[in-house]
Amino acid sequence: MTTAIRREAPNHNTLTCTTDYQCRRAECVERLRAWRRNRDRSITKGTWEPLLPAEPVRQHLLALHAAGITIHRVAALTGLTYKAVRSFTQHDYGNAAPRRHRVTRETAAKILAINTDDFTAGHVHPIGSERRFQALVAIGWPTIHVARRAGLHPSNRTTIFQAARMRATTAQRIAATYDEMRHQRPAQHGVSATSIKRAKKQAADRRWAPPKYWDEVGAIDDEHFESMYGVTRREIIAQDAHWLMTTNGLSKVAAAERLGVAKSYVEHAFRDHPEYDPRAAA
Repeated sequence: MTTAIRREAPNHNTLTCTTDYQCRRAECVERLRAWRRNRDRSITKGTWEPLLPAEPVRQHLLALHAAGITIHRVAALTGLTYKAVRSFTQHDYGNAAPRRHRVTRETAAKILAINTDDFTAGHVHPIGSERRFQALVAIGWPTIHVARRAGLHPSNRTTIFQAARMRATTAQRIAATYDEMRHQRPAQHGVSATSIKRAKKQAADRRWAPPKYWDEVGAIDDEHFESMYGVTRREIIAQDAHWLMTTNGLSKVAAAERLGVAKSYVEHAFRDHPEYDPRAAA
């Protein structure tokens, strides 16, 4: 007979921590009780409507997207998950699951409270645009094709991302191009097999993540997120061992023990990635 282990709630901002995770924090229990009291009063008055039509929320999200406020940004501003926000417009992202048609008042209020005038800046960080550009290359679109579709000058297709900030209007064009091109096959739009292969190799060599990766991690616009796409465990061990040996002064044996691997594994990691070997830098 197995004993069920109660999982920790991912947050304490909604009712799910008490209903799904049996949270017993005083403030969470009171939140549930207040919700039930309000529900009972509304039922008595005949005004109980637990879910609202989701179409106004969907239209608002589309308007925000047109203004350059992405799904990822909405999730960050509202505290909702990326997948929860995307579920209102997911048909635009090529997902098979049907989009959401009903929404709670709480979720609707959070999303509808976002005003484009408050969050659309004249200039934005270029990381999201750069990642979208690279993701399209990773699925076979040559950089020149992406640049042309996004309205960028071919000679400026990579240097534009090197500045600290970029125009919000440019970021909006790139986001719209990304949403369109990610579901199209390059071969069906005049791109040769050789060019597709070359683009994919370029992305692989530079570890540019495809759209699917960014869908999963939900951080394409997060400038503080470090992509681990294409990074092997051995390289991570080499990086961590380098840090332990150079910063903490540990020996190779001690670093391996701290990382929970054999000394030979660290040696193999340094062999494959000599740029992290402290002896190579000496």
